Amino acid sequence: MIAIIDYERGNLRSVQKGFETVGHHAVVTRDPSLIAQATHVVLPGVGAFGDCVNNLRRFGLIDPIHRTIEQGKPFLGICVGMQVLFSESEEFGVHPGLNVFRGKVKRFPSELVPASSLKVPHMGWNTIRIKRNAPFFEGLDSDPYVYFVHSYYVETDESDVICTETPYGRPFVSSVIRENVFACQFHPEKSQRVGLQLLKNFGSWN
Repeated sequence: MIAIIDYERGNLRSVQKGFETVGHHAVVTRDPSLIAQATHVVLPGVGAFGDCVNNLRRFGLIDPIHRTIEQGKPFLGICVGMQVLFSESEEFGVHPGLNVFRGKVKRFPSELVPASSLKVPHMGWNTIRIKRNAPFFEGLDSDPYVYFVHSYYVETDESDVICTETPYGRPFVSSVIRENVFACQFHPEKSQRVGLQLLKNFGSWN
């Protein structure tokens, strides 16, 4: 059973439907006991970094996330659900994250995204360039297209965790992986065939 963490942020039902479409049983929950029973755990995210962390704290979900990761269960962070796994964010002030990965979440600067040609938020389809092979990409073409909606990106202090990069002015980190944790800036649940394959692969990961 896959537990999709409900902290009132994220495309919860879309993520659940995506997993069900590819044959994986998924439940939306904020019950720590149900999260503990799950074989796989997903943290989606939409909205501001600080609000997301505050909601995780308000619903008592930070400890279950850390326990899940420490126990070695497959864990997936999506969009802001990826960002909150980092040390801190500069979105609307400085906010501490969960520090699963060392690094900061920053707004796209003008030198990264020239205003004359590229817009912020980065919204729509773009490629992911695979830098490190991972089981999630099984069955996909090289440089597949996925769907993004974000104004902030992660700048990691650990280059060895970078799994994919995406060109937008210059490359930014679009997914990271370490042991049982995979996190992506893009939205698999909105990425049609490619996204469904990624969800299918995650649900089969052990």
